[in-house]
Amino acid sequence: MATSPSLSRPDSAAARAWRRLRVRPALAVAFALSLLAHAVWSLWPVDLPAPPEDTVLSATLTELPPPPAPQATAVKPRPKPRRAAAPVAPPVPEAPAATVADATPAEAPAPAAAPIAEAPPAEPVPPPVVPAAPTPDKTLPPRVDLAYKVFLGTQGFLIGEATYRFEHEGDRYRIATVAEARGLAALFIRGRGKIESRGLITPTGLRPLEFVVERGSSDRREVATFDWDANIVTLHDDKTAPLEAPSFDPMTLMWQPYFTPPTAPRETLYLVTTRRVFNYTIEREGTETITWTHGDIETERWHRKSEDGNVDAWFWLAPSMHYAMVKMRVTQSARGTVEALLDAIRVDEPRNE
Repeated sequence: MATSPSLSRPDSAAARAWRRLRVRPALAVAFALSLLAHAVWSLWPVDLPAPPEDTVLSATLTELPPPPAPQATAVKPRPKPRRAAAPVAPPVPEAPAATVADATPAEAPAPAAAPIAEAPPAEPVPPPVVPAAPTPDKTLPPRVDLAYKVFLGTQGFLIGEATYRFEHEGDRYRIATVAEARGLAALFIRGRGKIESRGLITPTGLRPLEFVVERGSSDRREVATFDWDANIVTLHDDKTAPLEAPSFDPMTLMWQPYFTPPTAPRETLYLVTTRRVFNYTIEREGTETITWTHGDIETERWHRKSEDGNVDAWFWLAPSMHYAMVKMRVTQSARGTVEALLDAIRVDEPRNE
């Protein structure tokens, strides 16, 4: 039986888009949310076992509370040197006191003072009013998930989901993501991709110490290690590069505005992946109202164009949610457009809204 031409040679625009998407598939869902605009499409399909931490958190928030305050390292004060005690002078003997009989008339004792009238009894003082203990401000729970839906194009064509988990304890943080294809994309993109960042929470924001991209097995694991004392970052295959501040990996770049809101209309930094270091400049274009799961929210729209001009990326940050990223769009001239939209904020335990 002859094969239908419509099945053997799909020439529709959607089919052509999918053929382009298959060139470098699965982790595009994960990096599409990592602000790594120049590498959004350079990802591969993987098959990772589901780790225990992938369990979806149960409680849902409608906004992000303030970030945790960085914990300064306690500095022990130096003991003060002891001073030698000054020599004590011997006591001077007192002269004998003169008696009243020996006193001359000029030395006669003064007459007794008139008795002082008793003061009226004081009025009882009411007890001090103890103010009620202030209600503690909301703080970021130990674990929080930002769940995004990822779309091909700008018409809401769902291709995947990605969850970013931020964990913190003391001055340490961990950010991890697992992305999976959904809908029709699952027919073309198989597997899961995982990205992770670990580091410190400082007064100036996040300071990454290790950035890991894992593609299913130990031989497909790439690591970037940050040595802030020596100002060197060690990349994949033991390559090294200078480490200048401010430098972030894709995961910390996504969360940095939450800890240190942008103040200038143009921000320049260094972006470190497992293979190279990029100069990264992003500019504020204006404000825009974005509709997400919980309604409309005012955002600031930021734009970044790659150095070669082939990739444009836009990021919508919500000041009312401490500059969390609500939406992102990446357009590459050769492969089309991917959008990501915040779908849910989940935590471990219920929170009072």
